[in-house]
Amino acid sequence: MEWKRLLSEKRIRELLTGEPSNPKRPDERTEHGRDYDRSIFSTPLRRLQDKTQVFPLDPNDSVRTRLTHSLEVSNIARNMARSIGDWLLATGEITGEQQRDSIETIAATCGLIHDLGNPPFGHAGEETIKEWFREKNKDKRFFAFCKELDISEQVKNDFLEFDGNAQTIRLISKLQILADLHGLNFTCATMSAACKYIASSIEITGDLHEKSKLGYFTSEQKLIEKIREETGTKDMRNPISYIVEAADDIAFSVVDIEDGIKKGVIGWDVLKNELREDFDEAMKTYSMSNKNMLQNCFSKATEILSKADPSILEQGRRPHDNAMAQAFRVLVIIEAAKTVEKAFRDRYADIISGNYHGELYKDSEAASLIKTCKRVGQQHIYCSKETLKLELMGRRIIHDLMDLFWEGASEGSKDKDGKDFSHKIYDLTSRNYRVVYKKAVEEKELPAEYCQMQLMTDYVCGMTDSFACTLHKCLTNG
Repeated sequence: MEWKRLLSEKRIRELLTGEPSNPKRPDERTEHGRDYDRSIFSTPLRRLQDKTQVFPLDPNDSVRTRLTHSLEVSNIARNMARSIGDWLLATGEITGEQQRDSIETIAATCGLIHDLGNPPFGHAGEETIKEWFREKNKDKRFFAFCKELDISEQVKNDFLEFDGNAQTIRLISKLQILADLHGLNFTCATMSAACKYIASSIEITGDLHEKSKLGYFTSEQKLIEKIREETGTKDMRNPISYIVEAADDIAFSVVDIEDGIKKGVIGWDVLKNELREDFDEAMKTYSMSNKNMLQNCFSKATEILSKADPSILEQGRRPHDNAMAQAFRVLVIIEAAKTVEKAFRDRYADIISGNYHGELYKDSEAASLIKTCKRVGQQHIYCSKETLKLELMGRRIIHDLMDLFWEGASEGSKDKDGKDFSHKIYDLTSRNYRVVYKKAVEEKELPAEYCQMQLMTDYVCGMTDSFACTLHKCLTNG
């Protein structure tokens, strides 16, 4: 791979149709800068303010949503990409400050949009969608339409292996309608870097990290192939994707346990002991880790608080715990980011040649620290009774809505008179998504049934947590 092609400014409309993009407006923004601006002002990004990060439908404003998480990932990715870009420029791997700035901007954009395709109720919602299709798959008639297709398994597995990352690619390339059906019409560089995973639904394998999950649906395969040709990635992962993924790992590993402290799910003293125990265990796996990193973060956090106004922290245990968690979070992000940047530099030759198949944080000195934070989150935060109850509620809501809107997508779309109840359900779905659906049916590149399934999943995935709850209550008299 070479950076000149990786940083292609060609937009997907021109890539697919040959029509050049609108002439540059009289401002100083770069094409990749415009991608970032389009993301900031997009509807899907705004919806993330009411989508779950860890605690669904939380009344506490200080607890993170998908939006605040995405902003944090974007910030971490931007800072790491800036440092890496400086190194690439100094070593002659890239030419000029514009390329360096583009790498930084693309990383920031991909951090913003990396969770856009996630359905309501976080990863629990994602699992629920897969569960719904796997239940339907027990009826041999449900996927019977694809038996005669050369790509029958791929078409079916798009839904059995449904993933929010693939939905993100679909959303930014088609569903966010502006002037046409090319979504946000990003540059090929941003689209390429946004592909966290690179496997179709029949290429998923546990042997390679970048192919461990579904990266794109069959409906977007032609676009992905053209982007790969334009950027020169072929079947390799874009180097910027590694930076953004590491930023995501760093962010959620530590901020989720900070939110657990804020919610009172766990106290700082208990958390501190759990982190120490897990860290010693993680060191057995990640021996290249800095064995002093956790203790250094504890010590520096204590030092920071020792300089705080005592009257503020004398109000009770909760303010002290919150302050310690916040200081700890700051230090973990700083230390982890530095080591991930070093891991990128150390493995750059393999990354740029497509021979690196790992995760940067696991090959950094912060591996044990990040893994420890993730484990403690799984053991004490994600499994709290409050979270589990709301996830089960979300599962029921999504199941019911998919049952209902499948009737609208599969039957209502055929009723031209609009008299059947199924058509009334169909009319409830997003107009934009119906436009995309009708266009796909007209093109006949994929079966109508496949398009109907996508209409349903597009609509459900686009819902916020509150909207899904309200709609479910309205339609089921709950």
